[in-house]
Amino acid sequence: MSLSKLLESWPAVRQLREGDPLGLGRAVQSPRSRTLVPRIDEAEHVVQSVCPFCAVGCGQLVYVSDGAITHIEGDPASPISRGRLCPKGQASKSYADSPLREYKVKYRRPYGTSWEELSLGDAMEMIADRIIRTRADSWEWKTEDGNPANRTMAIGNLGGATLDNEENYLIKKLMTALGVVQVENQARI
Repeated sequence: MSLSKLLESWPAVRQLREGDPLGLGRAVQSPRSRTLVPRIDEAEHVVQSVCPFCAVGCGQLVYVSDGAITHIEGDPASPISRGRLCPKGQASKSYADSPLREYKVKYRRPYGTSWEELSLGDAMEMIADRIIRTRADSWEWKTEDGNPANRTMAIGNLGGATLDNEENYLIKKLMTALGVVQVENQARI
């Protein structure tokens, strides 16, 4: 390589020659960096969403192309996160397109050794039947002291950390209506 070619490749020389003394423009771009485009440029549309990881509810912008998520970033319009996402929120794209994601209901029968697939309708019917049966079998009209109880102690509910306050409120209302008194939320934040 000749000396003049070597000097041409130095960013400092390009800065002075191209009138970019602070090195903020073309002088510091390599041939590769000149061709780079943002990942979001290829998106057909953007969907505003909420991060599903925890109960904070950070705003997300989900970029979609050909019906598939191409990128997720924080939503600057969100009053909660103001455009920021934690590493887990930034990686939440993998919730939608991970090769490990399950798309079918898996069920293992009591004492079973393998999982079987159920339709969502069958699984929901199974859950509803079990709740109704357990509630009927364990209903307590009165306490041991003879006071009104109107409850079941055989059902409990533990909400996950991905539920927000509104969802937890609705679950609490449902559980109270069913007579379930053991209701808790496992919130991390």
